[in-house]
Amino acid sequence: MMEVTWIYHERQQAQLCGQHALNNLLQIQSFAPQELAEIALQLDQMELNFMSQSNSNGVRSKDYLNRLAEGSGNVDESGNFSIEVLRSALQTKYNLTLANTLQEAVKGVEITNFDGFICNKSSHWFAIRKINGRFWNLNSLAERPEQISHFRLAAEIGALRASGYSVFCVVEIGGLPKDCCISEENQNDLKVRGMVDCWWKEEDLIKGTGIKGYSSPWNNVGTGMRLDGKKTTNPPNSSSMVQPESASQFNVEGLTEDEMIAMAMALSTEKQSLASDGEDALILNLTPEPASGPGVVRIQFRIIPDGKKIERRFLNNDLVSSLEAFVRQQSNSTGKLVMKAGFPPREISHLYEKTISDAKLSGEQIQCRFSLT
Repeated sequence: MMEVTWIYHERQQAQLCGQHALNNLLQIQSFAPQELAEIALQLDQMELNFMSQSNSNGVRSKDYLNRLAEGSGNVDESGNFSIEVLRSALQTKYNLTLANTLQEAVKGVEITNFDGFICNKSSHWFAIRKINGRFWNLNSLAERPEQISHFRLAAEIGALRASGYSVFCVVEIGGLPKDCCISEENQNDLKVRGMVDCWWKEEDLIKGTGIKGYSSPWNNVGTGMRLDGKKTTNPPNSSSMVQPESASQFNVEGLTEDEMIAMAMALSTEKQSLASDGEDALILNLTPEPASGPGVVRIQFRIIPDGKKIERRFLNNDLVSSLEAFVRQQSNSTGKLVMKAGFPPREISHLYEKTISDAKLSGEQIQCRFSLT
């Protein structure tokens, strides 16, 4: 059986282009939003710890309190990650390093000697990768992968820089994962590496038949949600999107980049009123921790700035407000408590009167932050 080279190309969902850029670069569905969010929280905590140790007033210093009030510097509410999150993810899992192409250490290296690039402008990230000897632009906003010739690569990178992009090259200490070469008879094996509807046959893309006439068995499967909440269906014969697993992930098929950015900004600035303003605002009743068994759920908490990461069992019919009672019991901090769950993280204060089961918080990690205001 003759092997075929396949190209993996995740399409845009909400502001998760950082995740898509990593997975497209690696040619495997390696990183999930929750995993990158955890890295972002770890980096935030490291920054706060450094600031507290570098200032004589510690956690009461003005710089520390200002940084704390700013919230995460490594992920925003729309799911956009910082370069440090992407660097840490690649370094930790694949022993890969991202270096700015303008750095002296790599500036003089022939651009085609690098096998992969991550490009960033404002809140958008995308990858360029060499696959089977050819370079491909794997921008998640594009309908399909786009080939870049060796001759044009330097000009393309230069044009990106001129338009305001920062371009980072992959320094291969551990090496990028190998290209995906699987025979057509075994193409069901593609689902082991990534979402089935994100794969394109290289030969079809080169011929140009991968645009509208790509005969994938996964075309026209499922529907998604636009960022504005409206339903969208997949265009005929185009690469379809996997339906989001939760309402916090959206399919942006058919939207322009300006529309996506505008809607994502609207989502990230949307504020939900808190149901609690300190311990006196609610009657917080915390029942004793139940033993494991039917009707019992586990919830993990990450408390900032304490740095605690703890887990507790609750009854699935306990009220969400009992989660705040537990956090306040475990923390020395006071003031307004903001708790967020899901991805992108969203406040859960409006769910306080619901049960943990109805709020679908079983097994979730709750991010907890005390605010001075």
